[in-house]
Amino acid sequence: MISKRVMGQLAGAAGALVLAGCAGWPGGPSSDTTRPRSDIPGGAAVRISQGTLVDARGMTLYTFDRDVRGSGKSACNGQCAANWPPLPAAAGIPPGDFSIVSRDDRSLQLAYKGKPLYRWAKDSRPGERSGDGVNGAWRVARP
Repeated sequence: MISKRVMGQLAGAAGALVLAGCAGWPGGPSSDTTRPRSDIPGGAAVRISQGTLVDARGMTLYTFDRDVRGSGKSACNGQCAANWPPLPAAAGIPPGDFSIVSRDDRSLQLAYKGKPLYRWAKDSRPGERSGDGVNGAWRVARP
C-alpha cells in the first residue's frame, strides 16, 4: 500500500509535468515575450507578443487604413483578402476591446477597437512583421 505522503509527492510531480508540457501551448506558461493581458484571455484567438497582436500561432496581425473604425465592415475583399487573410471570428469575441465585423462573403471577422484584423500572406514564421507599411495602408496591430 502507498502512503499518503508518497501519493502527495506523486501528485505534485504529475502537476509539475503537466505545467511543463503546456509551456508551448497558447495560454500556457511561456519563456518568450508574450505577456498576459486582462482583456485578452490565454488560449484566445489573439494574444500580445513583443508589443503586437498575434494570432494563436504567433502570426502578426495587421489593420488596414481603409477600414473605417467602428463601421462593422471590412474594406478588404477579393484579391485583397487573398493577400491579407481576415482573422476569422470562429471562436467568438474575446472580452475587452474586441468585436466582430461582417465581410462581403458573409463570413465574420474579429476586430480590435473597431478595426478588422488580418494576417499577411507573406509572413511565413511567427513574429515576422513584413506587412507593416505595405502600400502605405497596412499597420501592425498594437494593443
